[in-house]
Amino acid sequence: MTDTSPTQATNPFQSFWWAGYECTDQLNCFGNRVDFLPLTGHLQLLQQDYQDLGPFSIKTVREGIRWSQIEKTAYQYDWSVVETMLTEGKRQGIQQVWDLCHFGYPDDLTPLHPMFARRFAALCRAFVRFYRDRYPDDTLIVTPINEVSFISWLGGDARGTSPYCTRQGWEVKRGLMRAYIEGVAAMREIDPRVRILTTEPLVHMVPPTFATEKEIMDAAIADENQFQSVDMLAGYISSDLGGSPDYLDILGFNYYYNNQWVNKTGTFLGWADAIPDPRWVPFRQLLMKAYRRYEKPIVLTETSHPGVDRPGWIDMIGRECAAVLREGVPLWGVCLYPIVDRPDWDHLDRWHHSGLWDADLSVSPPGRILAEPYAQSLLKAQQTVTDALTTPVKPASDLLVP
Repeated sequence: MTDTSPTQATNPFQSFWWAGYECTDQLNCFGNRVDFLPLTGHLQLLQQDYQDLGPFSIKTVREGIRWSQIEKTAYQYDWSVVETMLTEGKRQGIQQVWDLCHFGYPDDLTPLHPMFARRFAALCRAFVRFYRDRYPDDTLIVTPINEVSFISWLGGDARGTSPYCTRQGWEVKRGLMRAYIEGVAAMREIDPRVRILTTEPLVHMVPPTFATEKEIMDAAIADENQFQSVDMLAGYISSDLGGSPDYLDILGFNYYYNNQWVNKTGTFLGWADAIPDPRWVPFRQLLMKAYRRYEKPIVLTETSHPGVDRPGWIDMIGRECAAVLREGVPLWGVCLYPIVDRPDWDHLDRWHHSGLWDADLSVSPPGRILAEPYAQSLLKAQQTVTDALTTPVKPASDLLVP
């Protein structure tokens, strides 16, 4: 009998390396709606963008439906753009992993709205029906809500997006996770085969030098709290939201150059300092920590670096991921996010130069300029990972030894 359960331990992704297309459709800090799929030119250049992935053997991509554009009127959905994207992906043999809510909600909703979870669950239900009507047998992998830990802070504590609050991060997080959990339940009711991919920041927070006992404790608590959203999904905390260990499927973690910092300061720990800060830890240790916490397959669902440090960053990522693979950890993929450059959410004239392709702003939509040094380093990193994937690994039981 074929195992059709969503927790089967078989890697469902078509390639180890993925491309992520920035699909934010949120309200920025000024209250303006940003919609990055057309802004970066991805919607207009979809065919070209997928074709460009060929030399890098990338067959899996992260895409987003853009909730604010799909549901202009409550419970009324326009899937026309998503259908175009699906058709092109199918034509080129590109596997699409779908964010239902990346960053952004319809104009009449916030995570604090009493109907937020109900509306989101209805969206999830409608998306699965829409998808299965067209592709009844394909593997469907969904991220219900992207980076709950980050967006709850941005909107609940930092006033950087809707609902523009301070000191409400916990309430916003609970609102988002209530919707997340109800959304998973709704999708699984229709199709138990739907795979759920979480995408949460993986961070390391440390106390300041010569820290007091309180500062040490505060940093340890803050570092532990990075796992709150996944713990809610599993029902380990806030069990009233309806979470369940059955909802833990594939665990994605997002890691950038500024994901290690001194708690309650704006000081980041350098990842490439000639003399490393003793509080900085190698990325492989953070991945192993996350894996050991949940013992589920993991994915690096976002990583990139702006500017001239892109080649060095991807070289480091390749080496660290290879080390984790050699330990026998089920690391199922790495997503370059963004694969095509993107501007700043709040200042749209400032582009980050963090993609494998930079944006040619002399044409509209923006053209594509391959970042050659980054591309060469990516090919080397891919070989490093391939070598690790083909070498013997330690028995899984060894990973559980402290």
